[in-house]
Amino acid sequence: MLDAKTRGDPAHPRFRIVDWPFYLIARTARRYEMDMEDALQRIDMDLPSWRAIMWLHEHSPSSVSEIADHAVIRLSTMTRVVQRLEKRGLVTLSRRAADARVTDVHITPGGEEVVSQVRSVASRIYQAAFKDFDAAEIETLNGLLRRVFGNL
Repeated sequence: MLDAKTRGDPAHPRFRIVDWPFYLIARTARRYEMDMEDALQRIDMDLPSWRAIMWLHEHSPSSVSEIADHAVIRLSTMTRVVQRLEKRGLVTLSRRAADARVTDVHITPGGEEVVSQVRSVASRIYQAAFKDFDAAEIETLNGLLRRVFGNL
């Protein structure tokens, strides 16, 4: 029997899609995204806005490009997301003093209020997804995913 690394290599003649880590990652991520989109819609949020507001909760101010990079979203898309968040009063924008070409995004008190709502939504999905995992397994999973991301 071939090992998992060989079976997961698309160049190998006995490659199986179900053994390809990226298939499993993409399938898992998309399932999570669908569940999050449904849950966030109920509180008038979307997934890109959730990613932006959660980043800003921990790293305000950040530039639009920094938020896009950490959210793994195209800069043009994140620019529109930030504009929507600004219209809702969840963030404010300012020019960076050291470089006026950079727009800094600051979370507002209203944005912080939304953070508590979206964290509650995300927690329910997290609890369901990891209900039979222990802390060590989650540490291992996070470490492995960081390695894959770093390798890419």
